[in-house]
Amino acid sequence: MDMTDLYAFPKPDDLAKSIIALNVHPSFSLQSPEPTTKEPFAPGALYELKIDTNGDFVADICYSIQFASSENGKQTATVRRIHGARADGVGEDGEVIVRQAPVSAGQEALVTQASDYRFFFGWRSDPFFFDVKGNFNRMQFTGDDFFKDKNVCSIVIELGNSAFEGNQVGIWARTVDKTEEGWVQADRGGRPMQAVFLPGDEREAYLSGKPVDDDRFIGAFAHELEHTGGYTPASAKDVARKLLPDILPYDLSAPACFPHNGRKLTDDVADVFLSVLTNGKVTGDKVGPHGDLLDEFPYLGPPHE
Repeated sequence: MDMTDLYAFPKPDDLAKSIIALNVHPSFSLQSPEPTTKEPFAPGALYELKIDTNGDFVADICYSIQFASSENGKQTATVRRIHGARADGVGEDGEVIVRQAPVSAGQEALVTQASDYRFFFGWRSDPFFFDVKGNFNRMQFTGDDFFKDKNVCSIVIELGNSAFEGNQVGIWARTVDKTEEGWVQADRGGRPMQAVFLPGDEREAYLSGKPVDDDRFIGAFAHELEHTGGYTPASAKDVARKLLPDILPYDLSAPACFPHNGRKLTDDVADVFLSVLTNGKVTGDKVGPHGDLLDEFPYLGPPHE
């Protein structure tokens, strides 16, 4: 249930539609050299895409995806659309858009069509690119892309722009686990890489929180910006306020380009992040987009063997 990246961009050959992609469950963890589990998604858990349509940082629309496993190990997905006040909550209600859609476990991309939607669920080549080793070596980057041969589990939705109920929205995602105590949020985010600003307990509070409450983390973000980037206290708070709440802004009427509008699979978010974190002292890691992206849905490349 570890989230990695969230993307939102216009469909390349049909600007009346959009693509939202949520990546979770990377094939390798930075904390362990061992591969992660082969089952793509956690059965029973919820993988949710939240959409704020009026700028109050509270979800007005939610696409909630829940996975089931069969006895032979195959998985299927059920997608629900929740609208209105209930979109901010958690649960297994809402309008069912598709039920028992197949999950791709191999090279073939199993695509499900349902009304004006198209869906993909399953393993894909990780489109994220970054020199992780260089980052841990005091930002001495060599262009060694840690993710070039890694896989990730993707949820990709194609939907008509009318489903957003407006041109300017904010998008974030979260994963929610069902426990004996009830639903527990495991992870959440809109913009990439932001949780690195937070240590220990504050990181846990951030990942279990909601964007509407993100003002409480401005001080922690500002402290890290002062320490790493040499910002003045006032400047650090100004930059922190631009990074929070943790929502990906998306204007359907304009081209997508991170950090101002949505995020394409080829946007170099690591360079943007490094420039902000270091106050312009480091502007890139010498790594570029992957060459295995597809020109058609689901756009992410096939998984590596």
